[in-house]
Amino acid sequence: MAKKIVTDLDVCGKKVLMRLDFNVPMKDGIITDENRIIAALPTIKYVLEKGGKVIAFSHLGKVKEEADLQKRDISPVAKRLSDLLNQPVKFINATRGEELEKAISELKDGEILMFQNTRFEDLNGKKESKNDPELGKYWASLGDLFVNDAFGTAHRAHASNVGIAENIGAENSAVGFLMEKEINFIGKAVDMPERPLVAILGGSKVSDKIGVIENLLIKADKILIGGAMMFTFFRALGKNTGKSLVEEDKIDLAKSLLEKANGKIVLPVDTVVASEFSNDAPHRVVSINEIPDGEMGLDIGPETNKLFASELIGAKTVIWNGPMGVFEMPNYAKGTIGVCESIANLQNAITVIGGGDSAAAAISLGFADKFSHISTGGGASLEYLEGKKLPGIEAISNK
Repeated sequence: MAKKIVTDLDVCGKKVLMRLDFNVPMKDGIITDENRIIAALPTIKYVLEKGGKVIAFSHLGKVKEEADLQKRDISPVAKRLSDLLNQPVKFINATRGEELEKAISELKDGEILMFQNTRFEDLNGKKESKNDPELGKYWASLGDLFVNDAFGTAHRAHASNVGIAENIGAENSAVGFLMEKEINFIGKAVDMPERPLVAILGGSKVSDKIGVIENLLIKADKILIGGAMMFTFFRALGKNTGKSLVEEDKIDLAKSLLEKANGKIVLPVDTVVASEFSNDAPHRVVSINEIPDGEMGLDIGPETNKLFASELIGAKTVIWNGPMGVFEMPNYAKGTIGVCESIANLQNAITVIGGGDSAAAAISLGFADKFSHISTGGGASLEYLEGKKLPGIEAISNK
């Protein structure tokens, strides 16, 4: 899919509306993970260096009530962006109105401003999230060009992505470098992979990954399954799972997926169990055939790590989505670390992490530079892996 990218636009002297994904975690007004801000820098710098005027905007969490306005204030992001760009970022504490319009009109070439959290518009009627026609039209009127570099919201049709694109016109819209990278890596990994293609899926629920598994059963050569979702598959095979998390209403589905897989799905052979969901609880490794009634599985075991490593030998494309255990607790992080190490040791392979918890795990465990691409989008990555068309991408015309 060759979408128009920012380099296809003449940005010099133009007001460039730029939808970014600055939905970063914050605690007491302090950003705790700035990876999404850093990922947006190449597109912003390109436009500024080419003499464009950048009008940056993003959502930050959900805004449902008045109390959320203070919690979801995006001004700390503007301040951090200013530090990273080493130039002023004028922040406008509004999403529309005279102050914003005046500040945009006063922007000089190579300058940047950022306005308040787009979701503030959701406080009265979800105007942003429901792609309110009037709001999309208004925001489009503020600029000459539109660059969408927010892959994290590409699976949503919002006023700040689809609404603006529809109103500003196909000839004036493009994706940024980050969005282009996401399309190239995830799209190619699923639709035009170098083979063998091995997918690794984890996380807690089969229900979150149904579409992904069904799509990858067609496209992948092997699917390795870990995380708590493995226990629903074990129950489908008639195994005892103790107190492990099982989606009772998905057991039949897991059974049908195993039948469809025809051997493509590889399940763990051992697991780390404990009697409580706690890092401090006594824990041990057992075979998946020996999970006691009073204990729960919280990670894949060492023999599974060896099995998965052997299944990855020779892989040319690897897609990973979902941790192998409760990686936030050190005693149950070994499976996820093992998968990270196995992928990192692959030679001449395209390796892609599909956002979400697996991306957080790889970054927090120090493996960020060991993958070809780590997606910035959780839900968007999942839907892309399912083979769905994403509204935020579809709204931008092809070259």
